[in-house]
Amino acid sequence: MKIFLLTHEREIKRKSNTGNIAIKSSNGLVERIIWDRVNPNRRLLEMIESHTATLLYPNLDAKPLTELSIANFNNVIIIDATWQESRKIYNSSPYLKSSHKVTLDVKNASNYHLRRNQPKGGLCTIECIIEILKLNGNSQLVKSLTDEFSSFNDPNKIR
Repeated sequence: MKIFLLTHEREIKRKSNTGNIAIKSSNGLVERIIWDRVNPNRRLLEMIESHTATLLYPNLDAKPLTELSIANFNNVIIIDATWQESRKIYNSSPYLKSSHKVTLDVKNASNYHLRRNQPKGGLCTIECIIEILKLNGNSQLVKSLTDEFSSFNDPNKIR
């Protein structure tokens, strides 16, 4: 399984971006694709059209991601942006609307506190990746990313 972060170009430079941690610490499991409204990434389109990828997105027609359903997809796409930008990316990308969508059924609240205006029940990018890896049984990488995120998310660190 591979996780693709469909990233808004502004997100890359943000010091609060958790996708960067996942890319650096995942041994190639997480890869970034820069979102382009006019010229969507060909590889991403092919994965969606061939039904080898699912989009993790909180949507009414999204199915809960489970240990059984994760095995049906080789690739998971996560929109890596602020919640407001994520909605804009989704709404401006017809191919994403037509993709198979899943959502996470998590009971715990986000531990991320470096950004304001987080929706209730919403997780940051790395928290989503950690939940996907838990479902996929990758406990070693879960521990590594959880430790990296905890250090990054420490409110006592000066950025």
